Formats: sequence, structure tokens, C-alpha cells
Amino acid sequence: MQRISQLASHLTKTHPKTFLRNFTSKMASNNSNIHLYTVGTPNGIKVSILLEELGLPYKVTPISFSKNEQKEPWFLEINPNGRIPALTDTLPDGTPINLFESGSIMQYLVDRYDTEHKVSYPRGSKEGYEVNNWLHWQMGGLGPMQGQANHFFRYAPEKIQYGIDRYQNETRRLYSVMERQLEKGDYLVGDRATIADFACWGWVAAHHWAGVSLDEFPKLEAWLHRLLERPGVEKGRHVPSPHTAFDMKNKSEEELEKEAEKSKAWVQAGMKADAKK
Repeated sequence: MQRISQLASHLTKTHPKTFLRNFTSKMASNNSNIHLYTVGTPNGIKVSILLEELGLPYKVTPISFSKNEQKEPWFLEINPNGRIPALTDTLPDGTPINLFESGSIMQYLVDRYDTEHKVSYPRGSKEGYEVNNWLHWQMGGLGPMQGQANHFFRYAPEKIQYGIDRYQNETRRLYSVMERQLEKGDYLVGDRATIADFACWGWVAAHHWAGVSLDEFPKLEAWLHRLLERPGVEKGRHVPSPHTAFDMKNKSEEELEKEAEKSKAWVQAGMKADAKK
């Protein structure tokens, strides 16, 4: 109680209109018990970037795909779907909560902790609904389509040109959607970077791995590097391991094929295991 009184005394010295908002934000942060289970993939770094942008304390447990840790019973208790990222936290009433699906995790984090709307908009606002548009667009479009481009271009046991063309072309189309949107401003929605931007950033950063160039998307490329200048993005992209997407552009296709070979075995093994269920 003494700590709460000291915090309240300090905050009341600020402008009266911001006291309650700041006090609520501070107490919400102090009550967090965030534990992130992740891998440094475009889906995984969405959440670590957001956590860093919000300045929240959190623990990290890296998950090993090669050891199939995401299918172990303890992990399935957190995410029954056996995918990363997953996150646990404690609600204000002391109840533990498990969260999975990156978009759901991001919405939870801003709803609970971004009380000052640093990277979000007020619930019910026009901009808030527009952020949801783009978040769901990424979850249902950009991520799955570019993910399939990755699979057919890098991980499939045989090169199927139809699959490669289908998903690379769809990724380019989705990039063109972002390009048109970014002609309106620096971010996908309004005057600030939001979870819509953070959700898409890791995928666009990995464009070269999918075999897609940004040469025809100058606004998108400028957006990619604009967000990279943010300390939260820069720090969060390296959780739980160094982010190497930009290094891919400096490697030959032969070197990239060798990189892909390291992952092909567990990708194929995982597909076979899933097919038996």
C-alpha cells in the first residue's frame, strides 16, 4: 500500500486530466506476469515487437521446432493448436490466462496495457475498427499467402512451379494493396504505428525469402525501414534470436538453398505427423 501511495503522489503532480490514465497504466503494468513462448518467425516477432513498443516486462521461452516442442503436452496446455506464438499472463483478479493466435495476443495486449493509445486507438473509434481491418487482413491474407510462397519456394520436396507462381503472385498482389494504402500516409491507419503495422512488418521484412522483390513497391519499402528506426521494432525483432531476414538479400540462391535445407527435414516430418492425426 505504501508503494501505491507513493506512486499516486508522484502521478498527481502531473496534469490532472492525465492522472487517472497514467495511474491506471502504471498499475496495469505492475500487475502483469507476461510469459512469451515464441520463435523468431514473422508470426513470432509480431508479439515481441509489440511488447517492446509498450515497454512491458516479460519472460521468454524459445520453442524448438526441430525438437517439435510446440507439440509437447505442456505447450498444448497453453495453445491446443500447437503453434507459436503463445503467451500467458495473470489477470488483475489473479486468474491465469492463456493466449494464442498472434492477432488475439496483440489485441489483448493493447486492450489491457496500451491505456494511453501509443500504438492503438480507442475502442469503438473509426480508426480502431480500421486497425482491426488490417490486422485481420494480415492474419487471413498476407501471412497465409506468403507462408505458402515460402513453403513451395523453399521447403517443398520438389519444385512445383504452379504452386510457386500462385503464392508469389498473390503475395505481390497483397503487397500492392499495402502500397496503395501507404500512399495515404506513413502508416496503415492514421497518424501512428499500430498493431496493424507490427503484424505485417515481419512478413514484408522476409520478402526475399519468399522470392518476392520490393522494387515495384517504393512506399512499402519506405514503410519497412521507417518502422525499423523505432527502438521497439529494432529490439523486438531479435527476440528470441537474431533477426536475419535482411541478411538474405546479400546471399546467393545457392546459399539460400543450403539455409532452407536445414529446415526442410523438420517441416516435412511435422507435415507427416499432422497427417496422422
